[in-house]
Amino acid sequence: MAYQIRELREKKKLTQEQLAQMSGVSRTTIVLLENNEEHEAMVGTLKSLAAALNVPVSKLFTQKV
Repeated sequence: MAYQIRELREKKKLTQEQLAQMSGVSRTTIVLLENNEEHEAMVGTLKSLAAALNVPVSKLFTQKV
């Protein structure tokens, strides 16, 4: 599963550490998700990240073309 957390975070001009503080999600988890490592996030994690980025959860997923 691919996420577009990095793109959304960079649009908001946030560092990984800032997003971690805002969302309550560890920076390590953010790094794993941004690098699309074989790491699947829990629903609560995605909800926290989406809330911190002020986007719906669906916006976190990369759209396949």
